[in-house]
Amino acid sequence: MNIKQLDGQVSISEHIACEAMASLAESGVQVVVCNCPEGESEAHPSYVEMEQAALAVGIKFVAIPFTRGRMMRNHCEAFRDVLQEGEKVHAFCRTGNRSSQVWAGAKILMGADKKQLNSQAQAAGFDIGAVLISIEP
Repeated sequence: MNIKQLDGQVSISEHIACEAMASLAESGVQVVVCNCPEGESEAHPSYVEMEQAALAVGIKFVAIPFTRGRMMRNHCEAFRDVLQEGEKVHAFCRTGNRSSQVWAGAKILMGADKKQLNSQAQAAGFDIGAVLISIEP
């Protein structure tokens, strides 16, 4: 698992296995957010399996799924709601890109500086340019 830190609260990665929940919990993660639609790949566990694995190690599991290029404001609002709880979050999708996009959208809705967000995303290896244009507070 290749974890990239976006800010002090949020890390992201490519798709994770159920077994990764223990190491995420050990690192202080309190909420895992899946940005993949269920069944996106036959190799990925179901939401039920992911939630059971998360709960077994004391982590909350949240699904905010969308497909590539189909992120909507409601996805950003849902992620914002997770962030506003103040817990340490790990989000994942196939490559981490969708998770970086929804994080940026949520942070914009929370009033974050777009230039700062862009710098943070670039430092983690992601391009959030489209989100910076399409999402307004």
